[in-house]
Amino acid sequence: MPIDHFDKMEEQQPSANVNLTNESAQLVKSLLDRNRNAVNREQEKNLPDDNVKNINWVAIQDFTVDVGKEQIKEYIRSWELQPCWRYSLDTLYCTEDEHHTFYHYRARFSTPTQRSPIQGTASVYFVVDISKVRPCSLPVEVYFIVESNRLVHTAGRSRFREKWLADVIRSKTLLRRAVDL
Repeated sequence: MPIDHFDKMEEQQPSANVNLTNESAQLVKSLLDRNRNAVNREQEKNLPDDNVKNINWVAIQDFTVDVGKEQIKEYIRSWELQPCWRYSLDTLYCTEDEHHTFYHYRARFSTPTQRSPIQGTASVYFVVDISKVRPCSLPVEVYFIVESNRLVHTAGRSRFREKWLADVIRSKTLLRRAVDL
């Protein structure tokens, strides 16, 4: 039943005083707010399915950092993305509060070509929520947020849109051009 905290995280082990990215901070704030408001959780359960794809997430008791990473990769494969998209998935860090442990991951997406192997990137930040109060046999909860957006998505409840990635890259390109002027 032990949770694999930092011993298997990649070499980028942060200190206890980690500076969260804006997206990670938004995810944690949203999750804590959501967990404090049980009414919203009940309403969320009643949302229509809309044929959103999901995977069978691991039970809390079986979670490790590496299992979380593999499951996020499996979840990303369920998205309807064009084959030109490539991504890398990084384990970032772990944050805790009284009732939860949050494992943070970042997927960086791009569309490299032979003519332009290095183009803009768009990141999707994931948090795996390990509850300290829910039964350990229940699955972990997974949430994600797209870079520069504020809407927190629940895995299996939101259909991922390729357009979100393209919009982030387009916005960065426009900003880069404006700054270069």
